[in-house]
Amino acid sequence: MTVDFDALRQRFPLLARKTYLNSGSYCALADSVKQAFEAYMDDRLAVGANWDVWVEKNEAVRACVARLINAEPDEIAVTASVSAGLNALASALDFTGPRNKVVVTDFEFPTAAQIWHAQVPRGAEVVHVDRDADGYIPVEQFLDVIDERTALVAATQVCFRNGARLDVGAIGRLAHERGAKMLVDSYQAVGSLEIDVRALDVDFLVGGMLKYLLGTAGIGFLYVRKALIPDLVPTNSGWFAQDDIVAMDITANRPSPTARRFEAGSPAVVNCYAAEAGLNLLLDIGMEAIAARNRALSGQFIERLLAIGWPSVTPHLDARRGATVAIPSRDAKGLCAALMERDIVTSFRDDNVRASFHFYNNEADVDSAIAALSSLKAQFGPNQE
Repeated sequence: MTVDFDALRQRFPLLARKTYLNSGSYCALADSVKQAFEAYMDDRLAVGANWDVWVEKNEAVRACVARLINAEPDEIAVTASVSAGLNALASALDFTGPRNKVVVTDFEFPTAAQIWHAQVPRGAEVVHVDRDADGYIPVEQFLDVIDERTALVAATQVCFRNGARLDVGAIGRLAHERGAKMLVDSYQAVGSLEIDVRALDVDFLVGGMLKYLLGTAGIGFLYVRKALIPDLVPTNSGWFAQDDIVAMDITANRPSPTARRFEAGSPAVVNCYAAEAGLNLLLDIGMEAIAARNRALSGQFIERLLAIGWPSVTPHLDARRGATVAIPSRDAKGLCAALMERDIVTSFRDDNVRASFHFYNNEADVDSAIAALSSLKAQFGPNQE
């Protein structure tokens, strides 16, 4: 089925005024997501405390995430953030035995490394995998780090700093061969490329709704492989983590037999409305078409940058990059501001400006960004060695 991306673009009013290349920070707002916020307000005005509907919305988000990543709903915890999901998972792990090592990469988002360093007082040893001379982290870099003492390998799928994409499937296979579990941070990937937790064969995967999933802040998810759930009992808990959320039993902790045991207190209700709408839009379009669109646009942008003599630091190979292209600059903050003055919305991390594409972008957005960068190159191009 052919997807009409021009028609879909019309569903994002911001795009009529801005060249929006910032989905790696916060997605553009779709009409259906705006309507979902409004539906929440209508429910509040009409009913007040509409708890049955609110719980149903939480479950709808769980089901949508499961469909998106080829999991079962019972393997999905709907969390307040990736941090909340990782903290719940960390609280369920034992670092007092011989397997106390956690392997992380130098591509991780701060949360995804800091939480594991926070487990050091509980006995964890955290080891970082460095990037190679080319600035990438190939699977081979893990060979001497993952060993018989490794409990968990935690790796980002796409790096938030430079858009580089790791082979998390191959890293996970290596972890499993050596008896370790595999955790993937998909925040910069999920919704922009196809993710199949069965094909990747990972044990845990986290993500959030405010970037490529088209939702909002304050809501995320944690996938836990079904076979692992019974032996993982979080000490970070709450009433929505219980087997029966309406029991109101204060005499014991009785965690849900599903991944819901990694949840906590009341769900972020309004965020569930928005997240469900965003997820349904992605599912209606289909991730295969979305991934192909993002791959084509980001690839075209990388080639156009080469043509103006301002190469990206993002890997050129499709298998080694996500939807974000990182542009080196001697003044990344200044370049980001100069682009904003031209109604081109980007973001910056370290010494790179990030242009993050999504399916609602088009070739005209590439043209606008390249034209602006060409005119700004003399002032903001990378430092010359």
